[in-house]
Amino acid sequence: MQVVEMKENGVAAAAGAGEKAAQTHLTVKRGEPTLVKPAEPTPTGEQYYLSNLDQNIAVIVQTVYCYKDGSGGDKQDDVAAALRDALARVLVHYHPLAGRLGISPEMKLTVELTGEGAVFVEADADVDLADVGDLTKPDPAALGQLVFSVPGAKHILEMPPMTAQVTRFRCGGFALGLAMNHCMFDGIGAMEFVNSWAETARGAAHLTVPPFLDRTVLKARDPPAHTFPHHEFAEIPDVSDTAALYASQDLLYRSFCFDPDRLERVRSLAGAGDDGDGDLPRRRFTTFEALSGLVWRARTKALGLAPDQRTKLLFAVDGRRRFSPPLPRGYFGNGIVLTNAIATAGELLSAPVSRAAGMVQEAVRMVTDEYMRSAVDYFEATRARPSLASTLLITTWSRLEFHGADFGWGEPVMSGPVTLPEKEVILFLAHGKERKSINVLLGLPATAMDAFQELMDEI
Repeated sequence: MQVVEMKENGVAAAAGAGEKAAQTHLTVKRGEPTLVKPAEPTPTGEQYYLSNLDQNIAVIVQTVYCYKDGSGGDKQDDVAAALRDALARVLVHYHPLAGRLGISPEMKLTVELTGEGAVFVEADADVDLADVGDLTKPDPAALGQLVFSVPGAKHILEMPPMTAQVTRFRCGGFALGLAMNHCMFDGIGAMEFVNSWAETARGAAHLTVPPFLDRTVLKARDPPAHTFPHHEFAEIPDVSDTAALYASQDLLYRSFCFDPDRLERVRSLAGAGDDGDGDLPRRRFTTFEALSGLVWRARTKALGLAPDQRTKLLFAVDGRRRFSPPLPRGYFGNGIVLTNAIATAGELLSAPVSRAAGMVQEAVRMVTDEYMRSAVDYFEATRARPSLASTLLITTWSRLEFHGADFGWGEPVMSGPVTLPEKEVILFLAHGKERKSINVLLGLPATAMDAFQELMDEI
C-alpha cells in the first residue's frame, strides 16, 4: 500500500511522487487579480435564493487541474486568454457566480446579483509541472500557491463565490486552480460547471448540461415539518478528551490506496460476520458502505476512544434522484443531504466490521424524499448546523469526473483537492487511470496515525 505522509506545518513524504513534491521548493509569482464579467447582460440588482441545503456547507473548496501542454512559448499566454474568454461566456449561463454573497432579510445566505464578475489571476511558477508531485496527495503548503485566496478576507461574505488562477510552468504545462464556495454547488454541480466551461473553451455552441438555476424547488414546507430526529446536528460530549490529543501532537496527513483486490477484501471482510441484529451471517455491501465502516471503526480504535464515547459518522448522499419528483437535470445547487450513524466506541470495537458497515447501509437507506424534506424543514425551524464534535465526516469524490475537464489541451494529467477542510474529514478519491482504486485521505494526531497505519496494514 502506497502511503504519503504530510505534517500540518510542512510536508514529510514517505514514498512515491509525494517525496519529490516535498523536496521541491515551489515559488509562484501572481499577477494582479482581475474580474471576469459575463460576456452578455445578466440579471442584476436582485437576490438569488440559496436553499437550506446550501446553507449548511458554506465552505471554500479548493481544487487544482494540471495540464501537460508541452508547447511552451507564446501559446501559454493563449491558455490564460482562452480560459478567461470562455469563463466570461459560461458565466452568462452561471451568472450567480459573478455575484457576491450576502445576507437575506430572513438572515440566510444569499447571492447579491451584482454581475461584477469572477476573480481571475494569472501566475508563473519557477519549476516544471513534473516537480509538483502527485496531486492525489493534498499538500496545502505547495498546492495552495496554485489557488487564489482574497488577501485579508476574514469570512465568506468577503470572499467571491469563485476564483480562478492559471499558473504557467517552465515546461509549458499549466495548472488551473479553483476556489469555489460549497454553498454554490455540490461536487456534481461543480463538475457540471467545470465541464461546461471546458466545452465552451473548446468552441461548443451549446452546453451539454445547461444549469437549472431555480433553487426554490427545495424551499421548506409551510409550516416546516421535521419528521425525523436528525441526529446529524447532535452535539456529542468528548468524554475521551481527544481535544487534548490533537492539541499535544502534530497532525499528520496520510493517503492510503485501496486497489481493486484490496477493496474486494474489504467487502468480504464487511460481509463475513453477523452484525448482531439477527440478520443472515453474510450481507452484501457496496464498496462505499464496506470501506466507510472499516475506516470508521479503525479511526475509533486508533484514537483510543473510551468504550462509552459516542461517535458519529456523517456522510452525504446524492438526493437528486431520491427526491420526488427528482431534481431537474443540471440542478445548480446542493442536491446532497447529510445522513448519520451513531454508536459508542465499545459497540463498534466489540463487533466485526459488518456491524459498522451495516450501520452505514442503514443510514444510506434512511435517505428518502421525506427524510430530505424533513432535513430542509429542520434547518428552517432551528437554523442548526451539523456538529462535528466527536464526529467523522466522510466525503466521497470517487464518482466525480475530474479527469474530463478538457479545455482544449487534453484531459488533465493530474487533478485533485488542495487540502482537507477539517480534521474530522476523510476523503475518498478515485485513483489510477481506470479509476478503479480509491485513495483514502485523512489527518490524525501522530500516535493515532501510527495506530491507524497498523490497522490498514492488516487489510
